[in-house]
Amino acid sequence: MTGGGPVASGIVPGNRWDLVGDARPATPPRVSVIVAHYDQPDELARTLAALAAQDHPADRLEIIVADDGSPHPVSVPAGVRVVRQEDRGFRLAAVRNLGVRASTGDILCFLDADTAPEPGYISALTRLPALLPDAVTVGRRRHADLAGVPAQTPVAEAVRGRELAEPAWLADAYARSRNLLDADDRSYRYVIGAVIACSRRLFDDVGGFDESFTAYGGEDWEWAHRAWQAGAMLAHVPDAVAWHDGPEWAGREGSDRERANAQTLRLAASVPVSGSAGFGVRRSVPDLAVHLTGEHSDASLFVCVDSILATFPHAVVVLDAEPAVEALRSDARVRVRDGGESGGGAVDARVTWTLDRPMLVDDAAGLAECLAALGSGEVGTIEVESSGGVLRSRRAERRAARLCTEVGFTSVRRRVPGIHPLRPDPHVEAYVGGWGSLDAFV
Repeated sequence: MTGGGPVASGIVPGNRWDLVGDARPATPPRVSVIVAHYDQPDELARTLAALAAQDHPADRLEIIVADDGSPHPVSVPAGVRVVRQEDRGFRLAAVRNLGVRASTGDILCFLDADTAPEPGYISALTRLPALLPDAVTVGRRRHADLAGVPAQTPVAEAVRGRELAEPAWLADAYARSRNLLDADDRSYRYVIGAVIACSRRLFDDVGGFDESFTAYGGEDWEWAHRAWQAGAMLAHVPDAVAWHDGPEWAGREGSDRERANAQTLRLAASVPVSGSAGFGVRRSVPDLAVHLTGEHSDASLFVCVDSILATFPHAVVVLDAEPAVEALRSDARVRVRDGGESGGGAVDARVTWTLDRPMLVDDAAGLAECLAALGSGEVGTIEVESSGGVLRSRRAERRAARLCTEVGFTSVRRRVPGIHPLRPDPHVEAYVGGWGSLDAFV
């Protein structure tokens, strides 16, 4: 790699991919392009012709067509490989995974068969993943009516005078977030699967696309959310332009409210963060896991756990031993840590709060502010003053494990209002009755 500092180490804090500036890899990366296809011979021919015209070195570029069981043989030029799965309905997630398994490149680039890239697309989109293995890049998908245009026509000529409107919601999001530099837990919505790239190392760590998605839409957002939670960086690369043949999803026939609702409802279970999941329905993965270590009195244990779950009903509390209090044993949100596990036990929450003594939480605002801070920016760990324990994001935990270093996120110390250390013998009757002063508990 050229340059020094973040470029040399391949590590930057938080989502700060901008710190590498305009640096480029000293050697062009080995790129595998996975082209997802189903029965679109004309569109596929155009996309493969566009890939043959890339300015990325041909000997560093591998093209794999991943076919989702097309009813007719797939015709491709020499040097392009085809892998195929049987037709069992719409299985875009599965066919992309199939393409990855057949590939050999260090950088993975995903395209759809009806999305033809401009000549500089591969070089532009793969630059950041080559410099920063944790980067997930999303290109600019533009739209044009290419019906009747010969497949071998250069992209710039093919789209001239045939441009269709770009999705305003997407352009606005990229502008507000400075091309996703200011990404947060909900920025997965701006990662479009037809124009993304990432390192193989990150893809393998995150895991492939969720093959339980068997209807149009959502599999890319679920994967992007998982990648973000695993410590990935998100970046929009406006210079990496690929042209989709036809209008955006909202402009297509059949893309009505019922279809949009189906996607939103499917993601509500898979993306359990505020603004994506429901408000009252229990989430499959909790936003917060509280790990209370050590042995404590039944009274302090009850008040601590109850106050946490009252202010954060979607949280899970993990204890070192089975509680004696029946009210705690009967709540499914209270779990016992396996002796072989660490941190929040088997709970893969977005944030883990580790406590070595019981606390009373009587106001959610301060802690909620900490949870928000851990969902974006450079903060990965917050130490709460007054023995309030340590909050750590899954992003920081996963990135540290993958890179074998803690450099990727910062740690801060904060006073968080609404959190009070409990005395060993809090007045439980006063607590549940609501008539005791704070002195009865802390």
